Amino acid sequence: MSIDLGPYLGAVPHTVVERLRSARRVLAVGHENPDADTLGATLGVVRIVETLGGGADPVCTDPIPPLYDFLAGVERVRTDPDPTAPYDLLVVSDCGSLDRIGDVRGRHAELFERLPRVVIDHHASNAAAGETDWIEPHAAATCEMVALLATRMGVPLDVDDGAMAAALMAGIVMDTATFAHPNATPRTLAVSAALVEAGAPLSEISRRLYRSKPAAQLRLFGRVLDRLDSVDGGRVIHSTLLDADLAATGTLPPQSEGIIDLLAQADEAEVAILFKEAGETTRISVRTKPGGVDATVLTGKFGGGGHARAAGATVELPVDKARPAVLAEADRLAAEVVR
Repeated sequence: MSIDLGPYLGAVPHTVVERLRSARRVLAVGHENPDADTLGATLGVVRIVETLGGGADPVCTDPIPPLYDFLAGVERVRTDPDPTAPYDLLVVSDCGSLDRIGDVRGRHAELFERLPRVVIDHHASNAAAGETDWIEPHAAATCEMVALLATRMGVPLDVDDGAMAAALMAGIVMDTATFAHPNATPRTLAVSAALVEAGAPLSEISRRLYRSKPAAQLRLFGRVLDRLDSVDGGRVIHSTLLDADLAATGTLPPQSEGIIDLLAQADEAEVAILFKEAGETTRISVRTKPGGVDATVLTGKFGGGGHARAAGATVELPVDKARPAVLAEADRLAAEVVR
């Protein structure tokens, strides 16, 4: 029985479809510090364009973490555009703002400014408002949107022996924690069912992203969890990831993914925060409970954004100074929650 996504295709803007149809060489860009959603969406855009007879190059400013080596086509991702390519369209996927593209945007400023642009994103904090900017905060993942885009454009989800379906499913699995987060909607489940039908190995993707970790990564988690602390009687829970933790365990920054979701499991906590040392700055990841603190309000105080339940920011302070400033704001917001 074929899954019918027809009832959901009206969400795909006509302007986005037409601009992609007319493009002959697309520069498909994801965000810095890539995750499964930005990679899956970017690779999905590439396959849509190529299936329709055009050319496309996937680009990410940072190297791809080994965690995502199982995604077919991920080896094609470049850190810079092809200097000889006659690009005629820029497609930016899963970037809450253009700053999230990272240093590659600065290295090729003229190209990024010159190209017509399509933005496909699901972050509530994204303020893009161009006629070809498709921002849908209620989508669980940008990959959910790209799956609808492919279907709307007549590209089968099972192209390349299911490789596109697997990449798009990886993004949905990561951004919903395998459908455990409240952002998974009936449409998310319908799209996911269609991707499974198209060949996406759901259980294997979930295992690779959430249930398979090298021993060094487990040791990293242990160090950070051992540093667990709280304020306001446990309504705000937090921990800190130091550069020294990475060095001591022989791990890479991307291997810290998942720690914040463990912190967020604390029953009594309205807000969970992971502070990540980043030289003279500090990155924060925030998770909040449904019906309580809006995570974008907290991170927005420090120039960040994201979703109501999951957001992040880079604080322009070293970790020892960033921590009290962020915790004070988190404490204030958590104290306003009435259950």
